[in-house]
Amino acid sequence: MSQQDLKQLLKVIEQQLDWGSPASWQSKDFEILNELILEKTKVSLSASTLRRLWGRVEYNHMPSGTTLDTLAKFAGFENWRNFTKNRIPAGQNGNALTHAVPSPAKRKRGMWPVVTKAAITLAAIALAGMYVRKNNKVPAKGPYSFTSRPVTRSIPNSVIFDYRAITNPGDSLFIQQSWDPTTRSSIDKNKHQFTSIYYRPGFYHAKLLINNKIVKQHNLLIPTKGWLGLIANYPIPVYLDSTEFIRSDMMQVLPSTITKNNIQMEPNPPVTEFYNVGNFETAPLKNFSFISEVKNNFHDGAAACEYVDITLFTDDTPVIVQLCAKGCVSNLRLLNGGYFISGKDNDLSGFGTDLSQWTKLECKSDGKKIRYFLNGKQVYETQLPLYTENIVGIGYRFAGAGSVKNIQLKKGEKIVFSSY
Repeated sequence: MSQQDLKQLLKVIEQQLDWGSPASWQSKDFEILNELILEKTKVSLSASTLRRLWGRVEYNHMPSGTTLDTLAKFAGFENWRNFTKNRIPAGQNGNALTHAVPSPAKRKRGMWPVVTKAAITLAAIALAGMYVRKNNKVPAKGPYSFTSRPVTRSIPNSVIFDYRAITNPGDSLFIQQSWDPTTRSSIDKNKHQFTSIYYRPGFYHAKLLINNKIVKQHNLLIPTKGWLGLIANYPIPVYLDSTEFIRSDMMQVLPSTITKNNIQMEPNPPVTEFYNVGNFETAPLKNFSFISEVKNNFHDGAAACEYVDITLFTDDTPVIVQLCAKGCVSNLRLLNGGYFISGKDNDLSGFGTDLSQWTKLECKSDGKKIRYFLNGKQVYETQLPLYTENIVGIGYRFAGAGSVKNIQLKKGEKIVFSSY
């Protein structure tokens, strides 16, 4: 083990994250990275440990074997030994970093990781954090083409990618479904089409890469056909028939619906989700209002925090509002379409409430700020992102089971979507 080996592994992670120079990373970035590593490897490397590894705090010791194995697994390798064995030393055949890519067979394929714990805050917010770091790099100029077309409006949805790229003999070519590097697939340099399945709707940034360098990318909307209900499961969610969650006056999943699908509620409750994407006129973040009522239908055991996420998907970074029981607000994160606000170092107690009862959430923007209301009372406000974003879809996630009603989205004074 050497410092050079460690530096190369950290470089691989930096390239996969694509957050820009680590010198510009802030404390919240290391917190997000901690959660991403925990979700993927089931091992927690604290934010302070990560800051030491990246040289933000003086530390002259080599990390432990457990830390090295965890970092290697996060980068897509089996362990530290597998990383050192498969990488090409610097100075041989070009830049070692472009060769330190694990076999595609060892990569996980789903857009979202498995969600089996009531700590929905880690799953939804930590992964959405990958949106926060915008890719400001201009794709390389060259003889490249990269387009895509979904084959249906239903979920799951296969997407056909058409590509052309001129590469060197030793190069590897990849298509990545989104910002998430674990959705990367190796493709044949001598062919021009590749298909991939998207198991959840949303607004994606598909990428064509040579080795670890993005050469082309484009936006890709994966819509729903009306409302979609599902129970989180890896690698493929359990999709609900409309009769299982759509009522005359609400959308609702009860614990009995989940157990009927052979999924247990305890000890770790599953996550249920509702989505409606790409079915209404878009609304700009700078001039919108949104109202919805939600309720969590399972409160036992590990579901005591009653986590609920409400997501406004945009054509860039989403808005995600988390609600929970009052005693759990320290775990909350708020994403305002541009950056995170953490309950660890901000007072998000206003988003704590009794979610066994119907709770009304409102979000409104005035061109400068987004204001958040709970049961008619303003509980927080954030600045709008500097760039233009438009709302293209709505999503809900419940730790356990949940209900939704009285949904309304406005563009200015114009109602662009309402449901139940």
